[in-house]
Amino acid sequence: MNIKDYFGLIKFSHTIFALPFAAIGFALAVMYDGYPFQWNLLLYVLLCMIFCRSAAMGFNRYADYKFDALNDRTAKREIPAGKISPRAALLFVILMSVCFITTTYFINPICFYLSPIALGVVLFYSFTKRFTSLCHIVLGIGQSLVPIGAYLAVSGEFALIPIIFSFIVLGWMAGFDILYALQDEEFDRGQSLHSIPEKFGRKNALLISILIHITTALLTIFVGIYAGFSWIYWIGAALFIGCLIFQHAILSPKDISRVNMAFGTTNGIASVVFAVFTIVGLGW
Repeated sequence: MNIKDYFGLIKFSHTIFALPFAAIGFALAVMYDGYPFQWNLLLYVLLCMIFCRSAAMGFNRYADYKFDALNDRTAKREIPAGKISPRAALLFVILMSVCFITTTYFINPICFYLSPIALGVVLFYSFTKRFTSLCHIVLGIGQSLVPIGAYLAVSGEFALIPIIFSFIVLGWMAGFDILYALQDEEFDRGQSLHSIPEKFGRKNALLISILIHITTALLTIFVGIYAGFSWIYWIGAALFIGCLIFQHAILSPKDISRVNMAFGTTNGIASVVFAVFTIVGLGW
């Protein structure tokens, strides 16, 4: 067994997309609402993030490995390339799922009781391309559980502000997943798979992604006003919205050659910068 292959299977580097929003949810509970800081809870939240996301990504690769083998862009992924067997990948998913649910047991009852639902949502996403072009929204819903989950870990209660951040994550993630799916428009159409680009074409898919990200930007502004965040938050919000604008500025219906820059680099920077300024602003 090659550990590097499993890191590749789950695209561990992409954890940077959602992890900063877990930090925001945790900070909202501790720094905004005044719940006590506990190192063990922070560790449990980080472990839950890693285990749940690893299960989701591993299952996505397992569910799609036959399609991946037919797609030149994905044929070198670990399962179709023969680096990891489908059975080994499925066992890995089961192990990560058990670790996730077990970890939530040590957090609080509500996180434990809701953990199978959260896990079910993120695993269910892997089937959605087979029957709906709204698969990007389902992905966003799965990722949107991160800030509210981290907040619940500390507080044991739901609250409006972390829920708004969850909607920010939903729109942000769904919007840039549509951009990522532009690469496979023709492949998806040929394999009877569904996506926004496959259903509406490249030009309209770009427009839909822009509209979703405009909504995301408006929510980012709204939560800052509603919560009365400091000026430091607004710097982070401006940079985050700027990254949203940038990723659309470098793509067009005639040229999507920089889609990986829009998808990976830009959004990785966006999430980290936004989280840093939000958390520092909470402590100001």
